[in-house]
Amino acid sequence: MAKKICILMFTVVMALHLVVDQNHAVEIEAPTPQPQESSHYMIPTHGITQGSLQPQECGPRCTQRCSKTAFKKPCMFFCQKCCAKCLCVPQGTYGNKESCPCYNNWKTKRGGPKCP
Repeated sequence: MAKKICILMFTVVMALHLVVDQNHAVEIEAPTPQPQESSHYMIPTHGITQGSLQPQECGPRCTQRCSKTAFKKPCMFFCQKCCAKCLCVPQGTYGNKESCPCYNNWKTKRGGPKCP
């Protein structure tokens, strides 16, 4: 990776040098290199952080969240209730609640977790 960057920088520097043509100089401008986004280092946060969803996005997120449980109907009910309040659903089918504190910290009357 560092070798590619060095080669790219060398190419840009060489392109910016003056080209001499019969006693006068002509300046050649190279296009400005744009930073490359590295998608494997970026962590998507849409839908998993508090307030990042629209209310209409709760259904599909909860369907995915509750996809592996044997208790789909109550899971969907509480997931959608939590999503409507917090506007987020943690990633995956279980756990990962730390990404959405509202979802994580909402408790039942008995003190258990309200959101699946």
